[in-house]
Amino acid sequence: MSEQADQLMSKEARILRAMRKTLTGIIKDTATEPGMKHPLSGDTIEDIRQCLGLIAAREQELLQEAGVENNMRPKFIDEPDADASTVVPISSITRNKKPKS
Repeated sequence: MSEQADQLMSKEARILRAMRKTLTGIIKDTATEPGMKHPLSGDTIEDIRQCLGLIAAREQELLQEAGVENNMRPKFIDEPDADASTVVPISSITRNKKPKS
């Protein structure tokens, strides 16, 4: 990819990041207490959701085009690695006998 194309993709990534940050800021600033009427209409809230979904999808496309793996997922400290496998010895496998009725 040419340097000019890299600059355009970088600019697009910055625009997407700014749009995502702005939309999430609007969401935070207009958040209401439970039970109160939200100042934004239901259609506007759905439009914001759709925009954030499109932004996320395009950011994923840009990462894939750049050859960057995005495997950042939240996980708990005690959660086992997805790549780690667990060996279960066959001798530890037993059959459950049905109780006699």
